[in-house]
Amino acid sequence: MTETKIYIGLNDSVTLRQLYDTERYKSILKQVCFSYHTPFSVSVNEGGYFHENGEYTEETSLVLTLLDADDSVVEEIAKDLCVFFHQESVMITKDEVRAYFIEERL
Repeated sequence: MTETKIYIGLNDSVTLRQLYDTERYKSILKQVCFSYHTPFSVSVNEGGYFHENGEYTEETSLVLTLLDADDSVVEEIAKDLCVFFHQESVMITKDEVRAYFIEERL
Protein backbone atom coordinates (compact mmCIF):
# COMPACT_ATOMS: atom_id res chain seq x y z
CA MET A 1 0.00 0.00 0.00
CA THR A 2 1.26 3.50 -0.73
CA GLU A 3 1.04 6.48 1.56
CA THR A 4 1.21 9.84 -0.17
CA LYS A 5 1.58 13.10 1.71
CA ILE A 6 1.08 16.59 0.34
CA TYR A 7 2.66 19.39 2.38
CA ILE A 8 0.95 22.75 1.89
CA GLY A 9 2.31 25.88 3.52
CA LEU A 10 -0.19 28.47 4.64
CA ASN A 11 1.86 31.64 4.16
CA ASP A 12 0.84 33.52 1.03
CA SER A 13 3.56 33.33 -1.65
CA VAL A 14 3.57 37.13 -2.14
CA THR A 15 2.96 38.60 1.32
CA LEU A 16 4.85 35.75 3.09
CA ARG A 17 2.24 35.71 5.87
CA GLN A 18 -0.82 33.63 6.63
CA LEU A 19 -3.87 35.55 5.43
CA TYR A 20 -6.64 33.41 7.01
CA ASP A 21 -7.01 31.26 10.08
CA THR A 22 -5.88 27.63 9.82
CA GLU A 23 -9.43 26.28 10.17
CA ARG A 24 -10.47 28.09 6.99
CA TYR A 25 -7.62 26.43 5.06
CA LYS A 26 -8.57 23.03 6.51
CA SER A 27 -12.15 23.56 5.37
CA ILE A 28 -10.99 24.28 1.81
CA LEU A 29 -8.72 21.23 1.85
CA LYS A 30 -11.61 19.02 3.01
CA GLN A 31 -13.83 20.33 0.20
CA VAL A 32 -11.12 19.58 -2.36
CA CYS A 33 -10.76 15.99 -1.12
CA PHE A 34 -14.53 15.60 -1.08
CA SER A 35 -14.78 16.83 -4.67
CA TYR A 36 -12.22 14.19 -5.74
CA HIS A 37 -14.08 11.55 -3.68
CA THR A 38 -10.79 10.82 -1.89
CA PRO A 39 -10.51 9.64 1.72
CA PHE A 40 -7.83 11.51 3.66
CA SER A 41 -6.40 12.61 6.94
CA VAL A 42 -4.94 16.01 7.68
CA SER A 43 -2.59 17.32 10.34
CA VAL A 44 -1.23 20.75 11.20
CA ASN A 45 2.57 21.17 11.37
CA GLU A 46 5.00 23.99 11.96
CA GLY A 47 8.10 24.32 9.81
CA GLY A 48 10.41 26.46 7.73
CA TYR A 49 10.78 26.94 3.99
CA PHE A 50 13.31 28.53 1.64
CA HIS A 51 11.63 30.36 -1.25
CA GLU A 52 13.00 30.23 -4.78
CA ASN A 53 14.67 33.62 -4.15
CA GLY A 54 16.48 32.22 -1.09
CA GLU A 55 14.33 34.01 1.49
CA TYR A 56 13.52 31.91 4.57
CA THR A 57 10.14 31.86 6.26
CA GLU A 58 8.58 29.88 9.09
CA GLU A 59 4.96 28.91 8.71
CA THR A 60 2.12 26.64 9.60
CA SER A 61 1.58 23.84 7.08
CA LEU A 62 -1.14 21.31 6.46
CA VAL A 63 -0.06 17.74 5.76
CA LEU A 64 -2.61 15.83 3.73
CA THR A 65 -2.23 12.04 3.88
CA LEU A 66 -3.76 9.78 1.22
CA LEU A 67 -3.58 5.98 1.09
CA ASP A 68 -3.43 4.11 -2.23
CA ALA A 69 -4.45 7.20 -4.16
CA ASP A 70 -3.85 7.23 -7.90
CA ASP A 71 -0.85 9.43 -8.81
CA SER A 72 -2.89 11.50 -11.25
CA VAL A 73 -5.47 12.30 -8.55
CA VAL A 74 -2.71 13.18 -6.08
CA GLU A 75 -1.18 15.61 -8.59
CA GLU A 76 -4.54 17.21 -9.38
CA ILE A 77 -5.28 17.69 -5.68
CA ALA A 78 -1.79 19.13 -5.15
CA LYS A 79 -2.22 21.56 -8.07
CA ASP A 80 -5.62 22.70 -6.79
CA LEU A 81 -4.30 23.29 -3.27
CA CYS A 82 -1.24 25.12 -4.61
CA VAL A 83 -3.51 27.52 -6.50
CA PHE A 84 -6.23 27.87 -3.84
CA PHE A 85 -3.67 28.55 -1.08
CA HIS A 86 -1.58 30.83 -3.35
CA GLN A 87 1.63 28.84 -2.86
CA GLU A 88 4.93 28.94 -4.74
CA SER A 89 4.84 25.13 -4.62
CA VAL A 90 3.63 22.19 -2.55
CA MET A 91 5.66 19.09 -1.71
CA ILE A 92 4.56 15.51 -2.33
CA THR A 93 6.15 12.46 -0.67
CA LYS A 94 5.29 8.85 -1.39
CA ASP A 95 6.20 5.76 0.65
CA GLU A 96 5.31 2.10 0.77
CA VAL A 97 3.56 1.26 4.04
CA ARG A 98 2.02 -1.76 5.67
CA ALA A 99 -1.50 -0.88 6.70
CA TYR A 100 -4.34 -2.97 8.02
CA PHE A 101 -7.65 -2.53 9.77
CA ILE A 102 -8.78 -3.97 13.09
CA GLU A 103 -12.48 -4.65 13.60
CA GLU A 104 -14.17 -5.81 16.79
CA ARG A 105 -17.74 -5.90 17.90
CA LEU A 106 -19.48 -6.82 21.14
